[in-house]
Amino acid sequence: MNLLTEVKNRATAPTPPFFQMVKKAGLIIAAIGTAVLTAPGSIPVMLLTYAGYAVTAGTVLVTISQLTVDDGAFEKLLKK
Repeated sequence: MNLLTEVKNRATAPTPPFFQMVKKAGLIIAAIGTAVLTAPGSIPVMLLTYAGYAVTAGTVLVTISQLTVDDGAFEKLLKK
């Protein structure tokens, strides 16, 4: 199977409930980091550094959670 096709199938397959919660947490973390990075005014350098890490961590959580699928649902999707 082509790698891009498999990634596309995994991205569109149903996500297990636990990873749906992880995905929401990742979105919140990334949103907070983005809000701090784009805030007007002078922000301490250390806070900007941590905000950059938060955006990265949130993005990784969302990506991993989106590509995690329920095995039964994924097999049914592939049989179609």
